[in-house]
Amino acid sequence: MSITTKTGDKGSTGLMYNRRVSKCHPRVEACGAVDELNAAIGLARAAGPDRRLAEQLLGIQKDLITLMGEMATQARDLPRYVKDGYALVTPQLTAKLDAIVREIEAGNISFKGWAAPGANPVSAALDVARATCRRAERRACALRESGEIENVEIIIYMNRLSDALWLMARRAGQTAPGSQ
Repeated sequence: MSITTKTGDKGSTGLMYNRRVSKCHPRVEACGAVDELNAAIGLARAAGPDRRLAEQLLGIQKDLITLMGEMATQARDLPRYVKDGYALVTPQLTAKLDAIVREIEAGNISFKGWAAPGANPVSAALDVARATCRRAERRACALRESGEIENVEIIIYMNRLSDALWLMARRAGQTAPGSQ
């Protein structure tokens, strides 16, 4: 099967369960922002030698697949989505981020005022991921406010993820080779 299906040649794309919408639909915008976030996190994961950070980031990337799948499913199809074995965003996913935040904060990361991205490639990549996360969060909030998604945990997860990425960037900026 070819990656080229030509089904989007007229400006529409598919959601879960063959629902077609415009490629500029707010749901597609939100999913695209999460996709960009996942790629940015992948770049941060590839940029550094820190095995623990790489494991945490890979776990987050897997959770973002769950989040994006739920966002790509219209509310009327969610019961089928769950019945088909797909996971939804739950407080347990957010709890994993809370644990990362606690771990980093327990390491006495120090910072004053605004942090300027770019202490080293890893911290810079994490800051790009954080900024991308905030954009994805704004897109998810717009979907929530318009009634397109019902699960408030998606917003909570995105908010917590941006906090975790900010802390990861600060830690990487203080501990990675070449840090300032």
